[in-house]
Amino acid sequence: MKNYILSFALLSTTLIAVNSASAQEHRPVSDQAKGAIVGGAAGAVAGGLIGHNVKGALIGTAIGAGGGYIVGDAIRRKKLKKRQAYLRAHPVHHYAASKTTVKPKSVTTTTVTKTTNY
Repeated sequence: MKNYILSFALLSTTLIAVNSASAQEHRPVSDQAKGAIVGGAAGAVAGGLIGHNVKGALIGTAIGAGGGYIVGDAIRRKKLKKRQAYLRAHPVHHYAASKTTVKPKSVTTTTVTKTTNY
């Protein structure tokens, strides 16, 4: 029972720290950080259950966070490849929003009228 309480306390402390840090910075959490957080929490729970002590929970946290970071980095790279492939396939749409046409001030416009003699 003590291990369950310890694992729950570690998990809730980690989640509170992540929420408060992300709320202060107003930036989204990276995929690597998400993976490390989830992996560390899962590793803490698994290590506490398997090892039946705090040492097992700490080792599980370290291994889970490392594995989660690696998985998160793989997800980030996959998203980056997809985005680069999209930009290569659709180059016009990428630059269309940034181009603006401005009429020069020095150019005067003239109208041509067609006259017919009856």
